[in-house]
Amino acid sequence: MIFYLDPQHFIDTSAPIDLSMGLSATSDNPRAWYVDAPRMEPVRVNGFVGSVAEGGAVNFRDVFFNPHGHGTHTESYGHISKEIYPVSAALKNYFFKATLISVVPRVLENGDRVVFADQLENLLNSQHTEAILIRTLPNNIEKLSLNYSGTNPCYFDVEVVQLLDQLEVKHFLVDTPSVDREEDAGVLAFHHAFWKVPEAPVADRTISELIFVPSEVADGPYILELQVAHFINDAAPSRPLLYAINEKKD
Repeated sequence: MIFYLDPQHFIDTSAPIDLSMGLSATSDNPRAWYVDAPRMEPVRVNGFVGSVAEGGAVNFRDVFFNPHGHGTHTESYGHISKEIYPVSAALKNYFFKATLISVVPRVLENGDRVVFADQLENLLNSQHTEAILIRTLPNNIEKLSLNYSGTNPCYFDVEVVQLLDQLEVKHFLVDTPSVDREEDAGVLAFHHAFWKVPEAPVADRTISELIFVPSEVADGPYILELQVAHFINDAAPSRPLLYAINEKKD
């Protein structure tokens, strides 16, 4: 389906670019925060078995996973607040002007890999900053199956938030397990600065982590569709989709 953004520009909704990681009950499923692999188990009760392969009428499985640790997910400020604020309440709209940028993290003396604000500011299109998506380089396919636990993955300097505030960014999407350092004694500086918690929580801002942007997808402006499962929880599995912005040819 063709959807016109204005008389000269359109998107083709039949050609989305999927940035999510699928959830599978295998050791190849990406993991972070020391969680075990997801589990999907047939329900067995009163002689019923939820597996067609085992003679059941239907497949009917319990799924055990952690939104934060098992792949692409989106968070609300409820992730770091005392009160429960579900991510499902943070989104009223699902389509946003977006900019995708790629960046090589800087390596600090202690070995940390960090993305800084000055690496991003010249790459952003001020007309497409409702959402910003970051692809860290190198962009290895192994990202889809890594166990990030204990590896001190790339993270973002807290001063990046000042840039996001200036651009009025609502949704920040990254291909790392967290915007903050894996071990920071619970400070979570980026999370707190982004959501202004506890002083003045911003209810309509989200962070999505563990996206995966295929290498063949070019940097630049897009339309983002942010699909998020309706969990009454601070985080939920999500499926960010990008749509290329096409120019009408006369």
